[in-house]
Amino acid sequence: AGGRALRPMKIHQRHAWDLTPKEAMALQSGLAAEIVCRDDFGPVARVAGVDVGFEGNGATTRAAVAVLTFPSLQLETSAIARLPTRFPYVPGLLSFREIPAVLAAVERLNVRPDLLLCDGQGIAHPRRFGIASHLGLLLDIPAIGVAKTRLIGKHEVVPDARGAWVPLKAGSETIGAVLRTRRGVKPLYVSPGHRIGLESAIAWVMACLTRYRLPETTRWAHRLASGKSPKS
Repeated sequence: AGGRALRPMKIHQRHAWDLTPKEAMALQSGLAAEIVCRDDFGPVARVAGVDVGFEGNGATTRAAVAVLTFPSLQLETSAIARLPTRFPYVPGLLSFREIPAVLAAVERLNVRPDLLLCDGQGIAHPRRFGIASHLGLLLDIPAIGVAKTRLIGKHEVVPDARGAWVPLKAGSETIGAVLRTRRGVKPLYVSPGHRIGLESAIAWVMACLTRYRLPETTRWAHRLASGKSPKS
C-alpha cells in the first residue's frame, strides 16, 4: 500500500518476561496451540527483517528491525533498541532473551510491515514455538523463521541448485524446509512462524533474495544489529 505512515504496530502483551526457563517452556507449549500454519494475509508491500546482537559481553541486547519495500527490496525505515539482557542463554528459549528488545524496536516504527522474516526458527523448534512464531503471535503479523543453523529435525541432502529444498522432519511431521538459496553455499532452515504455510514461506524467502545467501531483510537487520556491512 502506498501513502506515508500507517497505523503503528500493535503489540499483544500476552505474558510476563521474568520467567524461569521451566515456566518459559510451559508457556511455549501452551501458546504453540495458537499458531496458524496456513496463509492468512493479503497483498505484501512491506517486508521486515529482525535481528538481534549483544553488547558488553551479553549485558545489553541490541535489536534491529528493517522495513523494506516489496518487491524493490529497498530500505524504507528501520529502528534499533537496546535493553539490559535479563534472560539467560538457553537453547530453545532465545525468544525470551531477545524479544523484549525486538518489541522495543518495533514500537519505534511508524509503518506496519505486511510480513516478517526472523533470524531464527518458526515451528522448527522442540515445542513448535521459535522466535518467529512468538513474534508473529505477539504482533499478529505473518512471520517466517529463516535460520542459518538447524535446531531440531532431520533431512536429506539438498541439491546444489538455487531454490532447491528438502523437507525438514521431526519424525513423520514436516516442520520446515532446508532451502538452498544459491549454489555452493550452506542452505537455510525455513519454517512457518505464524499465519503462513510452508510453501509460501519458501516462496517469500526466495522473493526477498538478491545475489546473496541471506534474504535482504536479514542482511539489513543484521547490518543494523551488529553495526557491520551486509554479508553473504
